[in-house]
Amino acid sequence: MHTSRLSASRPRPRVERRLLLAVSGLALLLSLALPIHADTPAGVAGPNADPLTALADGLRPNLLEGGEPLPRWSLRERMAHHHVPGVAIALIRDGRVVAAAGYGRLRADGDDAVDADTLFNVGSISKVVTASTSLRLVAEGRLDLDSDVNRYLRSWRLPTGQDAAPVNLRMLMSHTAGLNVHGFPDYLPGEATPTLLQTLEGQPPARTPAIRPRHRPGRIVDYSGGGTVIEQVMIEDVTGQPLEATARAQVFAPLGMARSTFRDPAEVARANVAFAHDAEGKTVALPRGWQTFPQQAPAGLWTSANDLGAFVGALIRSYQGRDDYLPRTLAIQMMTEVAPGNFGLGPRLEGGGEQRVFHHGGSNDSYHAWIEGYLETGDGFVILTNGENGWALRGEIRNALSDALGHNVNPLVRTVSLDADSARLADHAGRYIRDTRMAEDLRGALADAFDDGADELDIRFDGKGLSVILPDETGALRALAPNRFIAPTVFSTGYTFHRDAAGKVSALTVSLGDARTYYRRVPSD
Repeated sequence: MHTSRLSASRPRPRVERRLLLAVSGLALLLSLALPIHADTPAGVAGPNADPLTALADGLRPNLLEGGEPLPRWSLRERMAHHHVPGVAIALIRDGRVVAAAGYGRLRADGDDAVDADTLFNVGSISKVVTASTSLRLVAEGRLDLDSDVNRYLRSWRLPTGQDAAPVNLRMLMSHTAGLNVHGFPDYLPGEATPTLLQTLEGQPPARTPAIRPRHRPGRIVDYSGGGTVIEQVMIEDVTGQPLEATARAQVFAPLGMARSTFRDPAEVARANVAFAHDAEGKTVALPRGWQTFPQQAPAGLWTSANDLGAFVGALIRSYQGRDDYLPRTLAIQMMTEVAPGNFGLGPRLEGGGEQRVFHHGGSNDSYHAWIEGYLETGDGFVILTNGENGWALRGEIRNALSDALGHNVNPLVRTVSLDADSARLADHAGRYIRDTRMAEDLRGALADAFDDGADELDIRFDGKGLSVILPDETGALRALAPNRFIAPTVFSTGYTFHRDAAGKVSALTVSLGDARTYYRRVPSD
């Protein structure tokens, strides 16, 4: 996550945005038009086998150096490596949960085992469940996707300038409303928590600024948990009920999600709750054992692998027209990107054909989760973890399950070794300015990845390799070809340098999934 964006919204490591955006690297790598070497470990299950067997030896990274041995990690091995005490996984085939299991313990210093009904907080996956709640109300005619949100807001109004375009629900769900506040901090037991109004107005004990317009609505994609808080107020004002009650009526009850709740599990489920753990695997947020997430709609959902798997399956079946949970017309809108971003109405979208996939991550301080659904095949999975390093573990699990399902949407890519002198790497160093004539629809998710689109980039050469320099971070560039690179620590963005017919590096294209931004090199003095 870009720290400059985080300082006013979520004072924690920049992992949530990095991982939400880095998954776009699968499209990036496929789009580079390179002969990618995607290793498939021997013995990995094919699409007709039991994909959960891949957890025995199929976990892997996304990127390796050329010639580096392919690891064959087991889930147990990587849980120990990342100090994550508990994991729960659900597997979906043909839009139904066919297997679900728990691994490890509820707390590192206890004996109770995680199972498929253990409650985990799922962070920003809450936004997708909130979106589903809203879409059910749209289907009933109680909300409209394209009307001004102030038409529905009663307890609070979104302030807008005299000439500002109205914000609608479609914008809130697709992060194109132009609002601030990326995310929200967790609260420890005993700390005062803000009300919805205090969150909206940035009043103590809220730790984020007032939720206000930052860009003209519809102009760019800018991930905003603040927008989802406004969505919650809309739901509550229209129904006259708390989000919990409406979500239970519209989502939890129809799908049999009996364990799921937007309330603190201490109030509703005192047993079988995954405790929070820090980066060393030590239990935190004691004595209760977990943090509080007062902003319910964007980050407060507690659920299980079984329940969340049922939810993902229902979205797949609705999209395919095999379930009336959501009308198919709305399900297709939910699973179609809203320009200029790569979010639909809640989830993020990637790929095409049988690799058409929706997904979303969730990252609070001690809980990291993932959902993924393949819209054409009906496959999918859910990953839940209860450790601060779960963001890294869930990515390795995702690779194993996707490989085993036969989709391989995130193929292993090997970098190449370049001789700095022969490749003339020093020629690439310099300052690059974004060409603002490019259509915003082409820049897409890069406007969100880089603060305000990173109008300037510095490329440095240290005598051995290249790095990209942003206002508050530096990322080493790993070579994929003499003119093509990837920055794994900067959202897995790709960098293609353009050497012109005069032999000079004159421009640079930055890639993230389908998004592209073109930079012209500033002539040196």
